[in-house]
Amino acid sequence: MTNKPITGHCLCSAVTIHVDRAKGHDVGACHCRMCQRWSGGLFLAFNAAAGSVHVSGEVTRYASSEFAERAFCATCGSSLWIRDTDRDDADYELMPGLFDEARDWGLESEIYVDRALASARLAGDHRRVTRAEYEAQNSFVEGDNP
Repeated sequence: MTNKPITGHCLCSAVTIHVDRAKGHDVGACHCRMCQRWSGGLFLAFNAAAGSVHVSGEVTRYASSEFAERAFCATCGSSLWIRDTDRDDADYELMPGLFDEARDWGLESEIYVDRALASARLAGDHRRVTRAEYEAQNSFVEGDNP
């Protein structure tokens, strides 16, 4: 990623997110049931350091687990980010669709690949991790809902 700042917004433009510098060009995908329910299919995100993210507008936050929040626009409902809540300096996992610059970014990784909806399976040469592999590496995750 270049060190250029990027700015994105929700569907109605009530929320604007300015990122001084994203951590990378690449996008990650998640197919867990929680992400499927939140997004309608699969969750896509890129990481940005907390100190580089500046948000304006009314944001609603939902504690989706004991350690994370999901945020959305209070007006139009656009998904904005997921973020760990156990530390103030936790990265933002921002939705790439909010940012015009993200249109050309590639897919870096995919988790819960064995849980993907048939209509949301992703092609390409990127790192793939199953549910069992991800949960073995991340003991704080209690398990994907059936």
